[in-house]
Amino acid sequence: MNPRRRMALAGMAGALVTPWLAAQGRWPAKPIRIVVPFGAGGVADLTARAVGQKLGEQLGQAIVIDNRPGAGGVTAGNVVAQAEPDGHTLLLVSNGTAVSEGLFQKLPFDAQKDFAPISLLGTFDIALVVPQESPLRTLADLLAHAKAHPGKLNIATVAVGSTQNLAAELFKTTAGIDAQVVPFNGTPAVVTALRGGSVDAAVEILAPVKSQIAAKALRALATFGEKRPTGLPDVPTAAETGGPLAGLRIASWNGLAAPARTPAPVLLRLNAELKKALATPELKKKLADLNVDARWSTPEDLGNLLASEIRRWSDVIARAKIPRQ
Repeated sequence: MNPRRRMALAGMAGALVTPWLAAQGRWPAKPIRIVVPFGAGGVADLTARAVGQKLGEQLGQAIVIDNRPGAGGVTAGNVVAQAEPDGHTLLLVSNGTAVSEGLFQKLPFDAQKDFAPISLLGTFDIALVVPQESPLRTLADLLAHAKAHPGKLNIATVAVGSTQNLAAELFKTTAGIDAQVVPFNGTPAVVTALRGGSVDAAVEILAPVKSQIAAKALRALATFGEKRPTGLPDVPTAAETGGPLAGLRIASWNGLAAPARTPAPVLLRLNAELKKALATPELKKKLADLNVDARWSTPEDLGNLLASEIRRWSDVIARAKIPRQ
């Protein structure tokens, strides 16, 4: 979106909010609930808590985090889709929201019709890692090994249909290699398999394996984002390898959305407050410590991102022949 359009939207926020508030009364009138489709302690949960704390300070109202893990985010999404559209119930949306559209045969909601996008919150890296003692020292080494031994390279991920799992599927098809993607029931099991030598590599979100990399138990060959990760400047992006991987860009992301019929002035006010919050050094540092790159967006940009991610991951799911649940 061009800068002029962004400024126009910001001006609309101020113009619309004041008369709406005069007609409807003070907003927010009670604590705001952010429904998170993941358990406590993970990157998404900690991101929601960090953003919620700052947003609550700015709005003068408490932000409550409501963790609703399970069912691929369907449980959390359904709670928000059915909530009163008054701006007091929000949903933490992610690439997992997009994945669910292609992974499930039928959902109780439509992610593009039943939610109103507010803003992106941040993006975080996905990495390709190997055991520290692996003879595969670079991504080029791994690709050469895979091509010399078709079907022999094993790449671990967490559960089938997860972002990491689908990122591994997209990586191998983009690279043109014949490799086995092996799912495990969680990051600890992936790390154990790697360190025990039962798999050759793994595709995982960088944050939960960063300590293993720092301890030199694992080594990152590449990340799948647009730029090298903060704190690991020697780790290249997969795109830097060139060839078929030159256009590969995969990152996990989080954003905020509301029930579809939430009044536009509330959405614009939330967007403006998030822009302010995400620009503060305090919040940017908190998110950076989680390996999250703070990112604000317009509602339109978040909606476009969700739509493009739904198309991308639905295609990956179909090509990987993952059965719909």
